[in-house]
Amino acid sequence: MRRREFIAALSVATTWPLATWGEQPAVPVIGFLHGGSSAQYADLVTAFRQGLKEAGYAEGQNVVIEYRWADGHFERLPGLAADLVRRPDVAAIATWADPAAVAAKAATARIPTVFMSGTDPVKLGLVSNLNKPGANITGVALLSSSLVPKQLQLLVELVPTAATIGLLINPNNANTEIRLEEMQEAARAVARELFVVTVSGADELELAFVRTRQRAGALVVPPDPFFTSQRDKVIALAARHALPVAYPFREYAISGGLMSYGTSLSDAYRLVGIYCGRILKGDKPADLPVQQSTKVEFIINLKTAKALGISIPLPLVGRADEVIE
Repeated sequence: MRRREFIAALSVATTWPLATWGEQPAVPVIGFLHGGSSAQYADLVTAFRQGLKEAGYAEGQNVVIEYRWADGHFERLPGLAADLVRRPDVAAIATWADPAAVAAKAATARIPTVFMSGTDPVKLGLVSNLNKPGANITGVALLSSSLVPKQLQLLVELVPTAATIGLLINPNNANTEIRLEEMQEAARAVARELFVVTVSGADELELAFVRTRQRAGALVVPPDPFFTSQRDKVIALAARHALPVAYPFREYAISGGLMSYGTSLSDAYRLVGIYCGRILKGDKPADLPVQQSTKVEFIINLKTAKALGISIPLPLVGRADEVIE
């Protein structure tokens, strides 16, 4: 090789890698699929971001989040999921509640997906095994359904004169039959009659509360994506009809509900964020066991109790994890 050719080749060899090293890697994108609205779930989105941060990712710095909200119209979820899947830059999808998880699973068998589910994920068909999901999907399972009878027991302590307790039921929820059996057994155990009201649409809520007020002295609202999406309306109707209600999540009590007992949603959202971060770092969903969110919270809103003319027994106040005054 001539001296001039050698120098030219050496120049290429030393400068080409430097140009490559100077390039910035693409920032990963997480698809965020939710059946609710951004305003209603702002605090929980913060919990999700906290989980990502614990895993080493901060939105706007080294990760981008593409939000897709159904605003309570669950029929939109399949289309929103398909929209995320069509994007070539989505590295993972986070889904919230069963309808979104089912929509994402139907939309892709390729993109890693992390769900939050209030149902047994195996029975729902999301995974084949909790310890070894074995596909592109894993997530966090809530204990919410099994805690509903405890809502009834707390309500009986709070309103001992209520001989009949109402229960809202969404017929489109896969857990309806099991939940009814558990609640009927729980009602018998405390010598109460259960008045079941079926609600499958937002336009049916008003009549549901009218009927409940006529027949029952208190009401249990179970964990259900539909009822959660209608949280503000449900709380407003409870206040209008002066009906003591036990809710499944802290967010209800914070928004003006009388009391709540159930799994911590903020903890579950944080866990989903951690799993999404681990997937971005190379972990495979198939190898990440479905986690159980076991943090349970009991919240009492004394302001709402006062408005309803209810005196909260001191032992009940003492057992609460948080009291809103």
